[in-house]
Amino acid sequence: MQHLVPAGHGAGTRRDRRYRSVIVPTVEQDGPPGTTPPSAVLFDFHGTLAQVEDPVQWVRAAAAACGRHLDRAEATALADRLVTAGRAGGPPPRRVPPHLAEVYAERDLYQHAHRAAYVGLAETVPSGVDGLPEALYERLLCPDGWLAYRDTRAILAELHARGVPVAVVSNIGFDIRPLAEALGFAGYIDAYVLSYELGYCKPDPAAFVAACAAIGAEPQHALMVGDTPTDAAAVLAGCRAYVLPAAPPGAENGLSAVLSLLRG
Repeated sequence: MQHLVPAGHGAGTRRDRRYRSVIVPTVEQDGPPGTTPPSAVLFDFHGTLAQVEDPVQWVRAAAAACGRHLDRAEATALADRLVTAGRAGGPPPRRVPPHLAEVYAERDLYQHAHRAAYVGLAETVPSGVDGLPEALYERLLCPDGWLAYRDTRAILAELHARGVPVAVVSNIGFDIRPLAEALGFAGYIDAYVLSYELGYCKPDPAAFVAACAAIGAEPQHALMVGDTPTDAAAVLAGCRAYVLPAAPPGAENGLSAVLSLLRG
């Protein structure tokens, strides 16, 4: 079956990428479709295993790093404007200024573009705090700026105990391995497939195929767990998909259901 997906390596410069054709093989089931439980799991990272901190805490902590104390009311008003402008891990920006359009489009393909995009978006919001845009971005790279969901460590530990191979496949412009280490679950992850290292992003089926290959699993035996339609696109690669509901940082988000979806 042929699909049009964003171009990857070998398709010219990333700046010039549009779409390329890839062949997604027909999935061969071990039995009737949907009757054989998967035996490997792919996880998204943000919104699935962990979440960025509350926006007000984010702003107050970044301001403190710049030597400024913001009271809650001041920080709340500023956080609202910054999230609207565009925060990594938040909703899409209401508007991307023309001078940031290129780096924003490439934010998950290059580390420098990711930083430039989100620092640049924060710079569009007057704050009166010198150095705040850079401090906000640095907070994203800091484990203190993240919370694991309540069941993350327990579910990953159980999968590890069962011998179920696990990969994290994420559209991201920086290395999340140190975050997983600090949050206490890196030891349960067998492979990381990160868009800025891979050269293309979900929903390209090739991203899911690469994640399966990294843990030695066939796509038809893998379950993709995420929180967006981008993650559900794993079905184009032959995987099955489980989409989680939105949940606040540190809360339960439905991960425990993954165990019931796997081969016993």
